Amino acid sequence: MKKEEPRWVEVLRVALPLCLSYVPIGLACGILLNKAGFNAILTLLVSLLVFSGGAQFLIASMLVTNAPIHTIVLMLFFLELRYALLGSSLSQYLRGTSRKFLYIFAMHMNDENYAVNYLKFATDKEWKPSDALMVEHYSLLFWSVANLIGSFIGSLIEINLSIVDFALTAMFLYMIIMQVKNKLTILVSLLSAIVAIVAMCLLKSTMGLIIATLIASLVGFAVEDYLVKHGHERGFLLGKIKHHSKGRRVSVPKSDSEGE
Repeated sequence: MKKEEPRWVEVLRVALPLCLSYVPIGLACGILLNKAGFNAILTLLVSLLVFSGGAQFLIASMLVTNAPIHTIVLMLFFLELRYALLGSSLSQYLRGTSRKFLYIFAMHMNDENYAVNYLKFATDKEWKPSDALMVEHYSLLFWSVANLIGSFIGSLIEINLSIVDFALTAMFLYMIIMQVKNKLTILVSLLSAIVAIVAMCLLKSTMGLIIATLIASLVGFAVEDYLVKHGHERGFLLGKIKHHSKGRRVSVPKSDSEGE
């Protein structure tokens, strides 16, 4: 008779692919934070308290460019605001838990462990809130240790800091591409880029990024709300972008009645 595994081992087995994927990114993040002026202890604290790859790369990049603290805080606020929507979609599975549990759960949630937990809640009836919290803690452990090791590596090697700007730009381009679902997203992205350039030239400060974020978000929301209210869900701007495969022909089998 097969011996039943402890629950923490079963949850670790589910979370392990996610945790292992954090190792290379976490090492790179720790190295960049070290080059931005964080020692090992501060890097570990940022990993535990922020626990967001995008936010930590943003911190490293903006500190290297000597951005003011209030600009960094505002950028982090808008960057992490999406977690309010992600958390609300999990609320139906967390009913009956204490307020203390919800605080801890919300503090340790990120995009990847959210995806794992949402999938498990939707497909596994035995998946419990305590299991979901374990997934968050496992991912936090791997991420924090990877950041800490990366900080030690960063103190031993020399890196050209210009790579920080490239890494952050590449990350945000990836985030934009992953969110492109319709033409409105593309137009809002272009509007944000134009407003950001104009605002930064006028203000001579990274505060222009905050202004561009607010203006583009409000314009995008207003346009989408107008189109939806007027029944243009599948129109030019809100219609989903279709990806056609080139050079391929799909043969459709004919029914027995065809061609007779």
